Amino acid sequence: MGIAARACYQAPMSITHTYSGVWPVAPTPFTDTGALDPEGMKRVLDCMIDQGVDGICILANFSEQFLLSDDERDQLTRLSLEHVDGRVPVIVTASHFATEIVVARAKQAADLGAAMIMLMPPYHGALLRGTPDQIIEQFAAAGEAGLPIMIQDAPLSGTDLPVDLLVRVAREIEAVKCFKIECAQAANKLRALIAAGGDAIEGPFDGEEGITLLADLDAGATGCMTSAMIPDLVRPAIAAHLSGDRDTAKEVYERVLPLINHENRLCGFRAAKAVMMAGGVIKSDFCRHPIAPLAPEVRATLLDLAVELDPIALGWGK
Repeated sequence: MGIAARACYQAPMSITHTYSGVWPVAPTPFTDTGALDPEGMKRVLDCMIDQGVDGICILANFSEQFLLSDDERDQLTRLSLEHVDGRVPVIVTASHFATEIVVARAKQAADLGAAMIMLMPPYHGALLRGTPDQIIEQFAAAGEAGLPIMIQDAPLSGTDLPVDLLVRVAREIEAVKCFKIECAQAANKLRALIAAGGDAIEGPFDGEEGITLLADLDAGATGCMTSAMIPDLVRPAIAAHLSGDRDTAKEVYERVLPLINHENRLCGFRAAKAVMMAGGVIKSDFCRHPIAPLAPEVRATLLDLAVELDPIALGWGK
């Protein structure tokens, strides 16, 4: 389906909430030999800005942050913030088990001009977890850097963040503004969080590539952190819903859902890289070992679904 057909799904694009819209995660491009591709990273960021995103998140799980060295992380932080240069707000993921490292990352992000940091609760491996008090202590220490904080409630940490703890975090730590909820039954948790936290929950977001976006918007989410694959096609659903036009939001969501479902269930962070490589944004969709490349059949279906939607990333570099 081409641009003309896509136009009938356009929603009102005005988004006025402070923390709202689509804030996708930037993938980290590598060369075919596994080295960082700095020029490719710049092209990724430029493409995302052309996608009309409201902000960009770097060094998140979908950026393969767990496959990057400390030096590479530092290089990407500096490169990304310098290259974006204030064109859109940038969130820097600063998660780590060690509070001192979290604080150092938060301070660096603030010094380099980031708009926000994102934090998962402290965890390491399968068994090391912070207690509720330790979680609050770490988030509070990070907040001293002076940046707003988005809390990421994701299954990857293996740490339960019940609603009462999140509300306590929001009320006790001034810097905590946003909550990215991507656990099972995210809509139920978002609704409960907003009801219990009230005005302290300034930016309720969903994640998981937007696979449950409509339910999460119905529950009160004001934004979504997707991948960088099709944020230009997801944003109209958010804008429509926030303007009170649920019917258009539902129509947009239903249209993009097959591709998001394929991404979420079969591809993960490899999907955005595959689409961006096909669209000439990056030269390689290489993922570092032990991440396996996409199976040919999975890649073919991904690109077939993407072609039907004609997202910006699929033609940006051509």
